[in-house]
This record gives sequence, structure tokens and C-alpha cells, in this order.
Amino acid sequence: MKKSAAKRGTPKQPSESACGPTSKPVPTLSDVAQRVGVSTATVSRYLMNPLSIRVRHRLPIEAAIQELGYVPHGAARALASRHSRIVGALFPSLDSVLFGSFIGPLQRALSAQGYTLVVASSDYDPQVEYRQVFNLVANRVDGVVLVGTEHSEACYDLLNQKQIPYVLTWTWQENSDRPMIGFCNRSAAAMVANYLLDVGHRDIAMISGFTTGNDRATERIAGVRAALSARRVQLNESWVVQRPFSLSQGASAFRELMTSPTRPTAIICGSDLFACGAIFEAARMGIRVPEDVSITGFDDTDLAAGISPSLTTIRTPRSEMARLTAQNLLDSFRGQKPRSMELKVELVVRESSGRACR
Repeated sequence: MKKSAAKRGTPKQPSESACGPTSKPVPTLSDVAQRVGVSTATVSRYLMNPLSIRVRHRLPIEAAIQELGYVPHGAARALASRHSRIVGALFPSLDSVLFGSFIGPLQRALSAQGYTLVVASSDYDPQVEYRQVFNLVANRVDGVVLVGTEHSEACYDLLNQKQIPYVLTWTWQENSDRPMIGFCNRSAAAMVANYLLDVGHRDIAMISGFTTGNDRATERIAGVRAALSARRVQLNESWVVQRPFSLSQGASAFRELMTSPTRPTAIICGSDLFACGAIFEAARMGIRVPEDVSITGFDDTDLAAGISPSLTTIRTPRSEMARLTAQNLLDSFRGQKPRSMELKVELVVRESSGRACR
């Protein structure tokens, strides 16, 4: 007599306790559409651009995607549409809160149109920057955001060869053939220098970021030098101190300047971070700000108004710059010609600056 299948030891279905949880079917686009009661085309349009769908359908689709745990297959979508709906942004550094105040509004503007922002950093190294750009291109980004103009020709050639739209930010150069949304660092720094000259300063120093690979730092030094020269004041080159961006480096540079045989009456800092470090160091050295030395910053970050004494600085339009950068890329994706735009900066005078002490 034949034994039953069970008695012959037919394998049992694996249980959760023996082999882990049984796998669940992967949710599909059709599952989302069926859950909401709309067509798959409607769900697909939502994934491409959420704002293209009416709110009465958009909200249930969002809820169904979350409840089902549906994740669209990015590679398949990219092949089908020839677009990844991903934008890459490459920054020289991610150590500072400065670029964070740009990344946030940039991401929100892109996300509202169904795009994902991917962020990378070059650490001011041109070889690292090229590898990062190469990786972004290899991952089929639709567009790229770059900071400043000083990038290798290899980076520009790669983006042009692959016909990937890009926008340069945080800088402005007239008559450039490259699309840029930013401000003129030279004229912004000259604005600070002219203000200090107007209140009687002639012995003016600078704490700057390194100029190698940083056109913004180069332009700010050039702007101060030009403003002083126009008023027949010489910029003492030994008073131009270049350092990595940090509070501690701002403090160290301030100590170097204020322990030199002749001391400046005003110090223009290329960032709020440098300026705040300088103010902290002044307190440690017993140097009064602004009675003994005036200190100015650049960018008007949250630190500027909160420090004591509050910081005189240049207010840069970071949120507007981010929004317009996103809009420029989005227009490029729709086949429109990229356009450049110069944004205005503002000098904000606070407690850290005053009339020359001598």
C-alpha cells in the first residue's frame, strides 16, 4: 500500500517562525489605482507631477501609496520617459549652515513639481568635483546645480555632451554665455568697503576663504581692493588672511591681525562664520568691538543677528536664488532657453561696526 504524501514527508510550507515572514506581493501601480478608484494613467501622472492632479484625487493617491508601501521603479520610469526626475546639486562644502539655507528652498521648489534633489560635495577639490558630476550624469539626473563659475572644462564638456541643463549659482558675471542665477560678489564686497570708508576707516584688513577654486572669495577680495583704490586707499596685502571656513579659523585669523605691529581699525570677513569667530576672539583678547575694531561679515546668516554685538553684514538672497534656480532648470526641462538673472544684495548695518577709532 502506498503511503500518503504527508507520511512520505512532503515538505510543509515554511512557517514564519522557521524561515522568517512569508514574502508579500510587491504593490504595483495598478494596486494603487484600484485602491483609489482611478486609472493607472492618473496615478502615473501623479508620480510625474503631483500638482497636475486635482486635490480630490491627489490626496487619496498619496494615502494609497503610503498605505500600500508602493515605490515606483526609478530605472524603469527613467527608461520609459527618458527622464529620471532627479536634479543633482554639487556644493563646495556641506560643513556650513550657509548652503543649508539654500538647499531647503531649492528642494521644496523642485519637489512641488515632482523632482527629487540629490546633494553632493566637492570639498573644493576639482578632481572630486569631476567625479561627483560624472556620478550624477551616470545616474541619469535631469539637471545639475553648481556653485560659482570656477569649474573644470571637463565638467562643462561632460554636461554639454550629455545635453544636461545646468545652472550656476551664488555668483554673477556679466556677458557670460553660461546660465547663472546669483549676485555679484565683487560689488557686494565693495559695498562693505565703501561703507567703512564713509565712516572714516583707512586701515582695513580682510579674512577670506581660500581663493584657489573659489571664485566667490577671489571676487570679494577684488571688490574690496577696487573700492579702496578708488578712494586712494591701499589694501595692505599682509592684512589679507586666507583660511578654511570655520569659527576657529576666523578667531585665529583675527588674533594674527590684531597682534601684528600695526593693527587694522576694521576687518572685512568673507563670511559670517569668520566674523563671529573674530568677535569671540576679540572678547577673549579684551578688544572692544566696534570701539577698538569694526568687524563685518557676509551672508546675514542666523548667527549675525543673534551674536553680541550683532553683526554688520551683507544679506544675500538665498531663498530667492534657490527658487529661481529651480525655476530655471524646470523651464529648461520644458525646452525653454535657460536665462541668467542678477539678484540684489543688501548691506545690513548693526552693532559690530562704527566710526574709525583713530
